Amino acid sequence: MSQAGVTEFLADAKKDQELKQKLKAATDTHEWVKIAQDSGYNFTAEELQTELNSLPEEEVAQIVNPGVAPRQHIEPQ
Repeated sequence: MSQAGVTEFLADAKKDQELKQKLKAATDTHEWVKIAQDSGYNFTAEELQTELNSLPEEEVAQIVNPGVAPRQHIEPQ
């Protein structure tokens, strides 16, 4: 699935409140990948990080902290 899978996962995470809550509780991208795999997605932490790096901070914040500045551990590096 790779990069396309990451894009689909992040789009779904914006719409799915249960998935969003799980991601908010995660402490790093490796936990995000585990959550994604448990939900049927297949990609690596590196692919996730690449996608996060390409997104504006505001878009990342919409996924895990709507209305709040991005958390440092998932902020694009």
